[in-house]
Amino acid sequence: MARAHRWRELLSRINPAGLLYSSYEHVVLSDIRREQLPRHVAVMADGNRRWARANAPGEPLEVGYRAGAQRLVDFCEWCDEAHIQVVTLWVLSTDNIKRDAAEVGPLLHVITDLAETLADHGDWRVQCVGALDLLPDDVAESLRTVAERTSDQPGMVVNIAVSYGGRHELRDAVRSLLAEQAAAGATLAELAESLEIEHIADHLYTAGQPDPDLVIRTSGEQRLGGFLLWQSVHSEFYFCDALWPDFRRVDFVRALRAFAQRERRFGR
Repeated sequence: MARAHRWRELLSRINPAGLLYSSYEHVVLSDIRREQLPRHVAVMADGNRRWARANAPGEPLEVGYRAGAQRLVDFCEWCDEAHIQVVTLWVLSTDNIKRDAAEVGPLLHVITDLAETLADHGDWRVQCVGALDLLPDDVAESLRTVAERTSDQPGMVVNIAVSYGGRHELRDAVRSLLAEQAAAGATLAELAESLEIEHIADHLYTAGQPDPDLVIRTSGEQRLGGFLLWQSVHSEFYFCDALWPDFRRVDFVRALRAFAQRERRFGR
């Protein structure tokens, strides 16, 4: 019986479709020049709850969140293999926090576990971008600890957008800018006269990072939803019908190919 089980396990790994996809991915990636790849990829990982309801009816929605978190780890691996410099993962919006506590609580546990898993990679610099003051103190502290622990890592930057909203980010950027100028003794009139676009950009959660070149959204939704409002002004968008836990490496490769085929004019 044990031997038969072992054979079934081995056979399950021999997936002709998987081998075909692997060959296809290799061919597509080999046709994309390094300079055609995005430096910063952001993802709106949508569809975890719908995936849970479809694949685990009767089970708590946490099943979908856990599956989605594992796919986020996979996604970071794919990005690292493609030499992407920065990845931003939107895992919780400021609107999501308003959901029922019975749902948000388990989701926060999944997010803190995800942050720890990404930090354990050993090479990635994990940063948490969002209004962490809206989170429970223990969750916020756990995320800050992960960011501090990986702050010296030399590899890919992984932004976890948690308790994130584009309007909140712009509000916080303006608050930070005003506080900085006040501390320097500047008046509002002086600030109004000297204010430039880059001054606001310097106070965003992602200050110092390249803006996202490519934004991916899954589950068939085709709206920005407040994600990286400032930073995505010149981003290319790629929409995929797959629910996030079903998003495959071949889907990621197709997104990179679509990006490489576009002519980016930046308004010119």
